[in-house]
Amino acid sequence: MTVPVSHLLYLHGFRSSPQSTKARQMAHWVAELHPDVVWSCPQLPSSPAAALTLLQTLVAGWPTTGSAIVGSSLGGFYATVLAERLRCRTVLINPAVDPARDLAGSVDLGHLTMWHSGEPFEFRAEYIRELRRMAPERLSNQQQTWAFIAKGDEVLDWREMHARYASARITLVEGGDHAFSGFESQLPEIAGFFGWPMPQ
Repeated sequence: MTVPVSHLLYLHGFRSSPQSTKARQMAHWVAELHPDVVWSCPQLPSSPAAALTLLQTLVAGWPTTGSAIVGSSLGGFYATVLAERLRCRTVLINPAVDPARDLAGSVDLGHLTMWHSGEPFEFRAEYIRELRRMAPERLSNQQQTWAFIAKGDEVLDWREMHARYASARITLVEGGDHAFSGFESQLPEIAGFFGWPMPQ
């Protein structure tokens, strides 16, 4: 029998925040239908090493069988790293497979701004090295992983995502975009994955 998820962690993507559309949709969904669930959606530091330290502190003491992580884009990479340690159920939304390579090739180092707030932050060369160091060589938690992948992702290659999570449960969507617009329609099925009763 599946133990219902009692603790849920949501991880946003690069330059994003807890104010992203998917984060707010999930926060509202949990608050409305599963108010007893411990919900955490932190603003992640720009340093990957600092982000991982924060996450490990947040989930310290969480029950393995009752915990789950949802991660989008770079947050999907962090979710993968953390799930390898926690061995918990994980939902990935267009997850970044090799963010060190992608960010090194597409992001100018220095001062950037957050999408939702316009707040400035600094992205340093050392952050690329931090991402490389934390990347798992192999994935051993795929039996508890569900990846949502849009073929129309304009940022990441869906084929690479599909190959990386080939042993996981995959929902492959024709078209779509990097934000995985319409993700809220997947929430009822995800409730089943989390062991929650389906909404009436």
